[in-house]
Amino acid sequence: MSGYEKPSRGWGFCALSPVLLSLLMAAPLGLLGEETRQVSLKVISNGLDFSQNLLHIRAVGTNSTLHYVWSSLGPPAVLLVATNTPNSTLSVNWSLLLSSDPDGGLMVLPEESIQFSSALVFTRLFEFDSTNMSDAASRPLGKSYPPYSLANFSWNNITDSLDPATLSATFRGHPIRDPTGAFTNGSLAFRVQAFSTSGRPAQPPRLLHSADTCQLDVALVGASPRGNRSLFGLEVATLGQGPGCPSMQEQHSIDDEYAPAVFQLDQLLWGSLPSGFMQWRPVAFSQKRGSRDSAMPCQSSPLQPTLAYLLPQSPIVRAFFKTQDHSCAFNLTFGASTGPGYWDQHYLSWSVLLGVGTPPVDALSPLVLGIMAVALGAPALMLLAGGLLLLLGHKRDSEYQSIN
Repeated sequence: MSGYEKPSRGWGFCALSPVLLSLLMAAPLGLLGEETRQVSLKVISNGLDFSQNLLHIRAVGTNSTLHYVWSSLGPPAVLLVATNTPNSTLSVNWSLLLSSDPDGGLMVLPEESIQFSSALVFTRLFEFDSTNMSDAASRPLGKSYPPYSLANFSWNNITDSLDPATLSATFRGHPIRDPTGAFTNGSLAFRVQAFSTSGRPAQPPRLLHSADTCQLDVALVGASPRGNRSLFGLEVATLGQGPGCPSMQEQHSIDDEYAPAVFQLDQLLWGSLPSGFMQWRPVAFSQKRGSRDSAMPCQSSPLQPTLAYLLPQSPIVRAFFKTQDHSCAFNLTFGASTGPGYWDQHYLSWSVLLGVGTPPVDALSPLVLGIMAVALGAPALMLLAGGLLLLLGHKRDSEYQSIN
């Protein structure tokens, strides 16, 4: 994939689009957003090689179950599956899954209960030299170094990072072959976190989550860049529903309390009902404690159809979907030639929310509502006080009596 597009900026209120409204009205009631879900995380390991494992997130609601299956077999990938029963289960056949023909090696049963399914695959890590770039939207970007294929990474045993208390686990990897030694002291991490209720994380960009979602935090830490001012990018592939690709949308708000100086929310929407979604703010951070000072722009390219065989193959995607006729891909690029960058502390992080149903919609925060109340209320109070003074003054004049 190539080609980058500068996202438009602007002011406006965040509201439900007609597309989202139609999805909300048309989706089966059992699959609409539930306030709470019973969430469990389970590592499904290959008994012969404990570095080959799956992370299964199962979120059970009143009349539905959401399954997120994360894998580091081949490139990092996740399956999103929604069923209309609280009793659906995941079946894994490791012999099939690791074979050259993995069809049927991974299934959600009963199959007739599946209402929505799709997948995301993180295929390549890009690196560019931004030294001679004039701005972040330059076409083409600076000198391109050979990309890192994430299918050729070695990943940790995810069991070691499983944390039931926070419903999280981390895939951490580095290239199997690293002739330049760039990852000698570095790693690429995919931290996955599920949620049983709605809320916001403590760290920016503080994406609003619900019980129908899970969050992925991608972090590049300690790897040596091949240029003095390297920019990094990520290639993301997905499956289209039918001949077309999922739609990409932008939402704008006047509120930036949760992600300072960021007034935009980007999202990818699959077209089936109920819809799946991928939602992120166009910002990354060059320090572990994300802040305005360490914020970097996140540019996204248009989503384009691509031939599945041109992308690194994910065994779990091949096993579940069997044929992959409609693949689409896009690129994300983090940072600009000026301002904060990976070169500051050899650190980069970016967050995205994945879910099924209607995407969470940001409302105006209490802080902004308070500011608006003060801004709009002060003139009203002044007018009211002025009116009272006029009335009291008129009353005093009308009560005046002549001495004579």
